[in-house]
Amino acid sequence: MLTALGLDAVSESVYRSMLAHPGDGVRALAERLGRSEEEVRRCLDLLSELALIRPSYEREGELRAVSPQVGMELLMARQQADLAAQQLRIEASRAAAAQLIAEYADLRPAASHAGVEQLVGLDQIRDRIASLARGLTAEIMTFAPGGGHSPESIEASRPHDRDLLGRGVRMRTVYLDSVRNSQPTVAYVGWLAELGGEVRTAPELPTRMIIFDRATALIPVSGEDTRAGAVVLTGHGTLVALCALFEHVWGQARELGPSAVRDEGGLSAQEATVVRLLAQGLTDEAIAKRLGVSSRTARRVATDLMERLGARSRFEFGMRAVQNGWLPQQL
Repeated sequence: MLTALGLDAVSESVYRSMLAHPGDGVRALAERLGRSEEEVRRCLDLLSELALIRPSYEREGELRAVSPQVGMELLMARQQADLAAQQLRIEASRAAAAQLIAEYADLRPAASHAGVEQLVGLDQIRDRIASLARGLTAEIMTFAPGGGHSPESIEASRPHDRDLLGRGVRMRTVYLDSVRNSQPTVAYVGWLAELGGEVRTAPELPTRMIIFDRATALIPVSGEDTRAGAVVLTGHGTLVALCALFEHVWGQARELGPSAVRDEGGLSAQEATVVRLLAQGLTDEAIAKRLGVSSRTARRVATDLMERLGARSRFEFGMRAVQNGWLPQQL
């Protein structure tokens, strides 16, 4: 009955028997259920991994089943985290598919691919962006992962932005939440908003991307080195998917304001994302890359969150996060 939550039928019967007969050991459980002791021990290993049993506080060396209320919340929270991770992978795969097309084109440079244009080097990329920007008539949508802008790059962007907004082009940009710590970027966003530009931030972004008039998208070939090359995509199906990805992230993102909004659990959007990524088992370095911050910052945020819950390990942190409402308790 609980197979969807990662618990097979035999392990579920062992868990139920331990709830009904808390004093039973391995031998007693095996006799009661008509199973071998080896099979019961296998089930106990799985139950321990799922945090459905724990060492007894009263009798050393004995195991006790946790209450169904706590146990089921842990199982459902684990599955919810898996589902959230899968959804994120599905969304990110839309952009990854475009990168795969670019990599294949790079391997087969002589081949002709309808709807795909390969750009090599920063000069080609910037020239193509400028050309596409001159032809804009309605809207430009941008994912801008990475940190805040330097004052020099901001000043260089102002004439271009002023021209687009002056022509009535709608400009929407999603940055990472980490740019809130960059005062020059925050000031630039305020100036942009006065001219009609729209800016939001998100805890993480799937890729760097610019979409021109919902008809052309430019995506870097490599997420590690965005200057190395890029691919320009014009295929209708690809653009529909990429626009849907942008709208989804835009809908989840929040406006760049002076103060961070916190959820019911007292977490900022960045902290809530770190909680979810920790529950997925990501390292500090992987979390830092997803958030566009340094490894030290990611480690500090993770440590602060663990200290707030009094957790000594990441496994204990996951349990306490569920109990504290930081992770969903039901599907």
